[in-house]
Amino acid sequence: MVLPEGFALPPAQFLVPLAVAAVAVAAALWSADPPVTDRTVVAFIPWMVFGSSLHVLHRLGAYPDDLAVLFGTPSVYVVTGIVAGAVWLGGIALERTGTVSSEPLVAAVGTLGFVGAAATAVGVQGGFGDVFWPVLSVVLTVLVTAGVWAALDRRYEEVAAVTGATGALVVFGHTLDGISTAIGFDVLGASEEVPLSLAILEAGHALPTAEYIGGGWLFVVVKIALALVIVGLFREYVEDAPRQGRALLALLAAVGLGPGAHNVLLFLVT
Repeated sequence: MVLPEGFALPPAQFLVPLAVAAVAVAAALWSADPPVTDRTVVAFIPWMVFGSSLHVLHRLGAYPDDLAVLFGTPSVYVVTGIVAGAVWLGGIALERTGTVSSEPLVAAVGTLGFVGAAATAVGVQGGFGDVFWPVLSVVLTVLVTAGVWAALDRRYEEVAAVTGATGALVVFGHTLDGISTAIGFDVLGASEEVPLSLAILEAGHALPTAEYIGGGWLFVVVKIALALVIVGLFREYVEDAPRQGRALLALLAAVGLGPGAHNVLLFLVT
């Protein structure tokens, strides 16, 4: 009910090296023990959307057949995580020699990767499609996130203060996923691959309000509520164990931001 259609592990000749590389990078990061702050999480935002853009290229059939499996779900996120972790390790090593700060390096490399992948997607499709609805989904997400976070800050000031920019990113990412999915489903005729998400969308369309405002609004409400619950539950964890708590909260932000960015880019080029 929660795994998207097409979710499949790659064959052993790819799965084993991916698993080994992922474990090696994770172990090296654990040994390096870098601090994880809001600044660190922000530096990884380009990587979250970079992974999504690589998956868009998979949807567009841009990869050779023998490599395409590496960019499906969930392999593309493992590949992205391995490369991002390796870049972070390099940045940490350079930072400790006084050469460069790790966060700007991580952000710069991730941004270059995203821009390159997005430009490739536009080139594969021969240009942009209808940009109005994808852009509207981003604008609405910014406005809704600002309102929701301001309300959270007024009602639960400690939660907002402790989780900080990472908590706001959780709300933004899941709101983008909700709004872009709703627009895609209600307006653009897009399908929904996650069975549980599809069930919520269909429930919204079964309500009397569907005739007037569509049914996607229910999915948006559920996603925002989920994000707020996550942020609230993580307040104490982030406060007690900032490194582990903020890192895990960042992963949960990526679970929303990744699919949301995927929707926006896919709608832009198709």
